[in-house]
Amino acid sequence: MTSLADIPSRPMRRRSREITDRAEIDAIVGADRVMHLALASNDVPFLVPVFYGYDGTSLYFHSASAGTKIAILKENNRVCFEISVDQGVVVAEEPCDFEARHRTVIGFGRASFVTDEAEKVRALDLIVKKFTDTRFDYPKGKLSITTVVRIDIDGIKGKSYGIGEPRPEETVEEE
Repeated sequence: MTSLADIPSRPMRRRSREITDRAEIDAIVGADRVMHLALASNDVPFLVPVFYGYDGTSLYFHSASAGTKIAILKENNRVCFEISVDQGVVVAEEPCDFEARHRTVIGFGRASFVTDEAEKVRALDLIVKKFTDTRFDYPKGKLSITTVVRIDIDGIKGKSYGIGEPRPEETVEEE
């Protein structure tokens, strides 16, 4: 398991934008369908959007059994992910004062390939539920060739701006 000391993280510079309530973070994770997944191979970054499901502890996505993302995960299972909702623009009087309106979660974790058929079905159900309430049965032939990946979350942060009441501004000085 990754130590939190291994995760590149600093105190948020504008603490008024930080979301610390886990229920609010979970609500953001549950609100969207697309997660941006960052991987790395030999210090070369790779970013890909994926449909995902969330069970309150882990994130799941599915994939073909071959391709760049799968090849990278086989050599380096450490990942970073981002989910953002309520995107927009906070318009200002001056051009350099425009801001991005959003609620965003960024996290780190370790990916593993799901081989247990029951867990694979639960994960696919979580993903499909983002699109429809219809319950599907997965044909064994398709299930056997579908790769499902679980991300065990090691650390997660939330940030919000331009949503609801403004929070008092507090800036952390850079060291």
